[in-house]
Amino acid sequence: MDELERLETIIKDLTSKDKCLAIAESCTGGYVSHMITNISGASNVFERGIICYSNRSKIELLNVDRKSIEEQGAVSESVANQLAHNVRILSNTDIGIGITGIAGPTGGTKEKPVGLVYIGFSTPQKTEVHKFEFNADRITFKKLVLEKILNFLTKA
Repeated sequence: MDELERLETIIKDLTSKDKCLAIAESCTGGYVSHMITNISGASNVFERGIICYSNRSKIELLNVDRKSIEEQGAVSESVANQLAHNVRILSNTDIGIGITGIAGPTGGTKEKPVGLVYIGFSTPQKTEVHKFEFNADRITFKKLVLEKILNFLTKA
């Protein structure tokens, strides 16, 4: 099953469960939101997608704690957690997803290499963050992030 077929199934499932989601995207730059909105019926479950590429936008639009960014960096478990939780709360949705990482090919460090991504998933029951490292070009990186999100949403 390709990505669009999976998304169609997920959207139908979320619609039947009367669940909505919102996404805060940094390193994927709107790719995940774009893929969701390629599916007819997405408006039944997709409340909003916020591209928060800069640190300023994370702070101003999604209430990410400035100190978290200063002390741990924008690419961190703490920021992914806040993105997911805060986009869910601010959007009044059932599911919030927050994505922050380094798509490359520049921008990596020894501690935070190119391909590192944190994906936060938030529901009223809990917020969890998963860390991944992908050895891929920028476009493939975004597709791999989408795949991880689809895996989560299949279980939501």
